Amino acid sequence: SQSVMLVARRVAAAGRLGVAPGRAFGLVDAPAPLLSVFRRGLAKRRGKKAGGGGDKASGVKPSTPGTKPAAAADPANRRGEGKAGQFVARLEHVRKVLPGGRVLFHDVSLQLLAGAKVGVLGPNGAGKSSLLKLLAGVEGEHDGSTWRPGGLRVGMLEQEPSLDETRTVMENVMDGVGEARDALRRFDEINRLLEAGGQASELASGVAGSDAWAGHAAGEGLGSLSLEDLFSEQAAVTERIDSLDAWTLDSKVRAAMAALNCPPPNAMPPTLSGGQRRRVALCRLLLEEPELLLLDEPTNHLDTKSVQWLEEWLATFRGTVVAVTHDRYFLDNVAGYILEVDAGAARPFKGNYSGWLKHKAEQLRLEQNRDEARALRLHSELQWIRTNPKGGRSQSRSRLRSYEKLLDEQRGARSAERVQSGAISIVPGPRLGNQVLAVRRLSKSFGSRLLFRDLSFDLPPGAVLGVVGANGMGKSTLVKLIVGTEDPDEGEVQLGATVVLGYVDQSRSGLDASKTVYEEISQGLDVLTLGEREVAMRAYVATFNLRGTTQEKRVGSLSGGERGRVHLAKTLRMGCNLLLLDEPTNDLDVDTLRSLEEALGAFAGSAVVVSHDRWFLDRVCDHTLAFAADGSAEFFEGSISDYDRWKAMRGERTTARQEEEAAAAAAAAAAAATDHAAGSDAGEEAGLEVEAGAL
Repeated sequence: SQSVMLVARRVAAAGRLGVAPGRAFGLVDAPAPLLSVFRRGLAKRRGKKAGGGGDKASGVKPSTPGTKPAAAADPANRRGEGKAGQFVARLEHVRKVLPGGRVLFHDVSLQLLAGAKVGVLGPNGAGKSSLLKLLAGVEGEHDGSTWRPGGLRVGMLEQEPSLDETRTVMENVMDGVGEARDALRRFDEINRLLEAGGQASELASGVAGSDAWAGHAAGEGLGSLSLEDLFSEQAAVTERIDSLDAWTLDSKVRAAMAALNCPPPNAMPPTLSGGQRRRVALCRLLLEEPELLLLDEPTNHLDTKSVQWLEEWLATFRGTVVAVTHDRYFLDNVAGYILEVDAGAARPFKGNYSGWLKHKAEQLRLEQNRDEARALRLHSELQWIRTNPKGGRSQSRSRLRSYEKLLDEQRGARSAERVQSGAISIVPGPRLGNQVLAVRRLSKSFGSRLLFRDLSFDLPPGAVLGVVGANGMGKSTLVKLIVGTEDPDEGEVQLGATVVLGYVDQSRSGLDASKTVYEEISQGLDVLTLGEREVAMRAYVATFNLRGTTQEKRVGSLSGGERGRVHLAKTLRMGCNLLLLDEPTNDLDVDTLRSLEEALGAFAGSAVVVSHDRWFLDRVCDHTLAFAADGSAEFFEGSISDYDRWKAMRGERTTARQEEEAAAAAAAAAAAATDHAAGSDAGEEAGLEVEAGAL
């Protein structure tokens, strides 16, 4: 680097240096030999920095957001097991009591390994979000002690993240790479000064008042530097940019925003939906790359492709991850540990979600747990895992053939027995006729943006339809068209004569904040009729994990997960035979999800489910409606995994057919060329060579 600086000073002294902002050392008009030496020195230094496994041309690190992560060097890191003996956080004998006296944590002690990937499970209200805050050091009053090494960089995604409302989406995202951004800006300002041939005084006021440097210390003091000092400062800043791997910062940021389907860069936060705000905050956090990454429901509002990208990124991320999530495929693919938070305790298990399920079922068996219904649900899900290969865990189509049996069971005592055993039950509506839902040539746009066009399908009695596709493709709009709160541009939605709708929307609207949980769900009734039996309304409410004093809490004071369960319980008790669920899994705990899956399996009706939770869809759906970016949609008989396999096979057949057609065309062309050659004289051979080359 000293020889490179010497060349730069000699060029500057000769008056032959030209500098442009953003160029490596800014050399434009220097003599070619000196410019070559200068560039080789810079390339050599960058090459050393890139030698750790990144792309030398772009300076991309393996775990950089916005790029497809490379395989981690350490297999244990890939499995999320962490580094033995190296800890990034510790809780010792932590006890936390909520206002009102409820004990949230009782004598919790944990040690968090560096590089570990931990998935946190537990019922809503058990303290999962509070546990993240304890690890981050931002939780309020508690007994016991928490520890993190000095200087540890901690980042946390909260369920309702905050953004700067006065700045654009891009400006908010760039806050995650503030140091790299400031280094690049300082580099550009130095080059601006060098462009003036060292006339620092001419640009001193411009640097101090530049919009690019407003509020940033990175531009301080440049106006008073000599030309030689500017070169020294430029070398130091360049080294810093190398160490931050920031030369391709803009492309990394834009790639990460695209992967997470963030809103437009110039959009302002007040105009964004809750899901869009979460994606912006998540993008900002991943770009920051903290050493301890705490995520509260990171997959909420992410489409399938974004979740898959996030899984790949986290799998190779070298920091520590603790994620509270209900997404069981996510837990299966990413987690090296499962931490179960319940009843004031936090119990760790080494392994992914499938391993934890097996362990938990065995634990319940050995302890002879009296909650037999919950144990059976765990065994049922474990059996499903064993009998269905990963990626192809599809719902049996026998459901369509057993509609009459389901109807008889719900009319009898089966639904009441489910409630009495602590399981969710959907109050059935009237018997469905032959026609349930028919969509005919449906089209919908908002302004110039097309959502879908010419959509047609029929939903059979007893079918459960999973609706999938990227965010913004019209999935929720389709549900609103079925409900009748939106009007189509073209086409129509036809409901059967006996159809009674039940609708759980994303916003969980229609709840009275002043009522208690029990009052809002019961609507003045103390007894619920299920088929031929009656059950206590409080027992029904408790099946949604709303027990004891929770039933007396005001709706306005509930968490997001608790509000979701209240809205679900209120809707499912009304009685319906066509159930519309728009993102029902958001903020629900795994136990409630598992019980809801079984309730849908026993439901004597049809359902339309919009969700990004592939595990949930594979468990309950026997039909799939997949939206594409071009406004088309495919209706498929089978689960989402069945659909993915069919689409892959169709792509292989298409490729094979194209190869066959290309081979046939090449053979025909070769035959034509041979015939032509046989009838030509030697003087035409040169022309034939050209023609053959073209063919």
